[in-house]
Amino acid sequence: MENTFDVVIIGLSITSSWGNGHATTYRSLVRGLRARGHRILFLEHQVPWYAENRDMKESVDAVTELYYSFEDLIIRFEREIKTARLVVVGSFVREGARIGEWVTSIARGCTAFYDIDTPVTLAQLRTGTCEYLTPGLIRKFNLYLSFTGGPALDTLHRDYGASMPRVLYCSVDPEIYFPREETTSWDLGYLGTYSSDRQPGLEELLVKPATLWPAGRFAVVGAMYPDSVLWPSNVERQEHLPPDRHAAYYCSQRFTLNITRVQMRLWGYSPSVRLFEAGACGVPVISDCWAGLETLFEPGREILIANDAEQSLRVLRDTSNDVRLSIGNAARRRVLAEHTPEHRAVQLEGYLREWYDNVAPHSPRRNQRARKPAGREDAGLEPQFIRPETGGAVSPKAMSASYHGNIYEPFRAGDRDRQAARRATGHDPLRVK
Repeated sequence: MENTFDVVIIGLSITSSWGNGHATTYRSLVRGLRARGHRILFLEHQVPWYAENRDMKESVDAVTELYYSFEDLIIRFEREIKTARLVVVGSFVREGARIGEWVTSIARGCTAFYDIDTPVTLAQLRTGTCEYLTPGLIRKFNLYLSFTGGPALDTLHRDYGASMPRVLYCSVDPEIYFPREETTSWDLGYLGTYSSDRQPGLEELLVKPATLWPAGRFAVVGAMYPDSVLWPSNVERQEHLPPDRHAAYYCSQRFTLNITRVQMRLWGYSPSVRLFEAGACGVPVISDCWAGLETLFEPGREILIANDAEQSLRVLRDTSNDVRLSIGNAARRRVLAEHTPEHRAVQLEGYLREWYDNVAPHSPRRNQRARKPAGREDAGLEPQFIRPETGGAVSPKAMSASYHGNIYEPFRAGDRDRQAARRATGHDPLRVK
C-alpha cells in the first residue's frame, strides 16, 4: 500500500451494521474526519456473519481493508501502523488485547482505544473476562475514547490508569438523516438488535402498550430475536434494515423508542446512536431514563421519558400532533448543533492536540526509547479542544458482573468460522477506496 494515512482504525466492522452499532458509528466518524482533510485507513477482521450481510456502499471516506488473522494484520499493515499520526483500536475487536499490545509497541504517533461498549468493558475488566482489553494495556494507550461520559471517565483514570480518558459519543450524518415525506405506518417503532437485558424494557414500553391498544400500530426491527419472543398481532417484525433505509423507517413513525442496556443505564451518559438518528429526522423519541440524558436532550421539550407501559401509552394516545412535531423539530436542532460527524472530528482533533501539546513532550516511548513528538505542522490537526463534562453520580457497584460473551457475535459463530477465517492469507476482493 503506497498511501500514508493520518488515521488508522482497527474496528469491529465498518462494512456491515448487522447485529452491531459500531459500523454506523465508524462510518460517521470517518466521514467527519475525511471532510476535514484527513486520510483514513479502516482495518476490519473478515468474519462470515458480516461478509454475508455487508450494507456499506462504495465510500470515498476511508480506504477499507479486510484482514484474516493477527499474523495477516502484521504482515500487511505494519508500515501503516508505524507511520500514522493516530492509530485507533476499537472495542470488541477479535484478539483486540493482542492487537493493542502490538500497536502500542510500534506506533510512532498517538494511540487510542475507542470503547463503544464502555460499561460492558468495565464489567468484564472487574471479572477478568474481557478478551479485547486488559488493565495493563489501558495504561499503554495515549487516549481512551469512551462512548460513556460522566463517572466512567473518572473510574477509567482512577482505577485503571487511563492517562487521557475522554468522551467521544456517536454522531449522525445530516445528509443521510433528515425529515422526509413518508406514509405514517406506525405509532411507535423500535430499531435495535436483541439483547436479553434490554428486552424487558422493550416488553414494557412497546409490547405491553401494543397489547393494551389493539388499534395502535407498532414495529420492531432488529436481528437475533429468539423465537420464544411472542409479538402481538399489531407489532410488525423485520430482521434487518440497511442503514440507508433507517431514515425512511424513522419518518414512517409517529414516535420512535429508545431502550438502553442495563449496564449503560446504570452508568449513565451512554447515548445510543438511535437518539441522534431519529432526532436528525425530526421524529420525537420516547426513551427510558438514565443519568446524563438531560445533558443531551431536554426532557419534555426535545425528548419524552417513559418509565412504564402506562406512560408510554399515554404519550402515544394523548400527545397532540402540534406538540409531537415541536418536540421532533427541537430534537433535530439539538442534533445539528452538537452531534454531527464534523462535531466529532473537531472533538477528536482537540484531544489529539491536547496530547501532542501537553503529554507527548514529557512521555518516554513505551519501549523506553525516547520519542520525538510530532510538531504542529506534522500533526496536521487544528488546535481545537472540547473538554467533556463529567458529573452525575451513578454508583457502578450496582452493576451486574455476570455478563459474558461477545454481544456482536452470533451464538457459536466463532466455532463455525474459525477454520474458514484462517484459510485465506491474501486480500479480500472487497476494498473500498
